[in-house]
Amino acid sequence: MYMPDFEYHAPKTLADACVLLDELGERAIVLGGGSDILHKLKNGHLTPEHVVSLKHMTHLTEIRHEEGRGIVIGALVTPHGVYTSKILQERYLSLPMASHEMGNPQVRNRGTVGGNICNASPLADLPPLLIALNASVKVVQYAGERIVPLEDFICGPGKTLIKRDEILTEVIIPDQPATGSTYIKFGLRKAGALAVVGVAVAVTVKDNVLADVRIVMGAVAPVPMRAKDAEALLRGQTITDVLLEQAADSAAAECKPITDLRGSAEYRRELIRVLTRRALRKAIDEGHV
Repeated sequence: MYMPDFEYHAPKTLADACVLLDELGERAIVLGGGSDILHKLKNGHLTPEHVVSLKHMTHLTEIRHEEGRGIVIGALVTPHGVYTSKILQERYLSLPMASHEMGNPQVRNRGTVGGNICNASPLADLPPLLIALNASVKVVQYAGERIVPLEDFICGPGKTLIKRDEILTEVIIPDQPATGSTYIKFGLRKAGALAVVGVAVAVTVKDNVLADVRIVMGAVAPVPMRAKDAEALLRGQTITDVLLEQAADSAAAECKPITDLRGSAEYRRELIRVLTRRALRKAIDEGHV
């Protein structure tokens, strides 16, 4: 299909982009990598009058560590950029591994972290893990900026708290005592598959005790969902196989899956049980993030 007619803008600076969005308001959309937006334009799901490209914002393609803030991932970093990042490989190896499971090579080299978040698909791979790592996002507009916990930022399928005149610029993973994290998903084929179910876990283990734990389930609710009852069951407890089984049962009871062409609700609930147990064990055993 042909794309609708629109006016294309490629401002040189973030400040110029913010001014432009402030002027255009509801008539404009922001273009990052385009792997999702171009598809929506071609299929008539988006019909903007203006498209504002961020292609000149090269500083948003960086990954760095800032003292007092943590790891800062620019919104235009691609999944391949996450996969090849030395700093993420050293500090949060689970993120490069999860990014390598996303889509196909074309998507991994064209899509962006910011776009993956703003697209707000319940099947997305990165948001559950980023939420498990307690990440926040920075959004800017002409009038200022704000930091929002990622867990609160995604509020429904295709829906976030971002406003039409705002631009997501950064993902911030705070420095933390976590000792291990992982993301495990199940898809219907070996490569390039959307998650039927995904489970992300981050743990802090001290003397075989789970000092802290965050479990986030993907593709079993309208948004990435914390398994808070399972977390409460685990927190402060000595690690045993029985305890992990109990937490997996709790996570399965908490999730809210649907039945669709890729699996029944009952099937997804059982997958949550199995993958939660595996993800907990893997995060605990790896002993690093």
